[in-house]
Amino acid sequence: MERQPLTDAEFSAAVMAVTSAFGDPTRRAIYLFVRERDGVTAAEVAEHFALHPNVARHHLDKLAAGGYLEVHVERPEHPGAGRPSKRYRGSPKDMELEFPARRDDLLSTLLGKAIGLLPTDVAEAMAEDVGEQYGRSLAAQMSPGEGQRSRQAAINAVADALTAHGFAAHAEARGSSLAIINEHCPFGGAAMNNPVICAVDRGMVRGMLAGLYGDTLPATESSRAHGDDICVTVV
Repeated sequence: MERQPLTDAEFSAAVMAVTSAFGDPTRRAIYLFVRERDGVTAAEVAEHFALHPNVARHHLDKLAAGGYLEVHVERPEHPGAGRPSKRYRGSPKDMELEFPARRDDLLSTLLGKAIGLLPTDVAEAMAEDVGEQYGRSLAAQMSPGEGQRSRQAAINAVADALTAHGFAAHAEARGSSLAIINEHCPFGGAAMNNPVICAVDRGMVRGMLAGLYGDTLPATESSRAHGDDICVTVV
C-alpha cells in the first residue's frame, strides 16, 4: 500500500516529537551509542558519557518514550539477588518524515508575490517578524518547563528543528561565532524570486533561540537566493 503524505497537523506533531527527542546533543550521542550495541544499561551510558546515572536514565527513558529505543527488563537469575535491570536497545521505528502535500509550493509562491508588492525593507521586517513568532512557538513546544539551554545546545536544537521543517540544517563553529548551515530551502523558487523571504528562517532562528537560550541577533552571512552555494545564519 502506498504511503500517504502526512497532513499539516500530523507533520507538525512529528516535528515536535523529533525535536523533543533529539534536541539535546548528548541525547543524540546516546542514541547513536545505543544503536551501535546489543543493548546497554543506564549505568553503562553514565560511565561512557561521564553522566550521573539519573541523567543517563532520563535521556534513555525520553528516547524510549518516543519509540526510538526499546526497553527490556532483565530479572536476576536467583530470587532476591537484586532489582531487575533495564537494557535499552535500538528500535526499528521509522523516523523518516514525509512533508505535507505539495500545496506548500503554491503557498510559498503566493507569499512571494504578496511580499513583492511591499517596499523591500518593510517586506523583510514583516517576514522576519513572522518567522520569529513561529520560532518562539516552536521553542515553547520543544522544551516546556525544561528551562534555558546552553548556547551550543540551543543552536543544535534549532538546527534539528529546521531540518525537520525541510532546511537540511546543521550547526558548526565559525571562529568565535556559531553558524547554522541550511543546505536546502523549502521555499524553493519563491525565495529565489523574492530573496526577502529568507528573512523568515532568520526570524525562526531568532525566535527559537529566544525561547531556548535568550535574545540574540542572528545575521545572514550567505544565501542561495543571492547566488551563494548554501544559506548561512551566524549567531
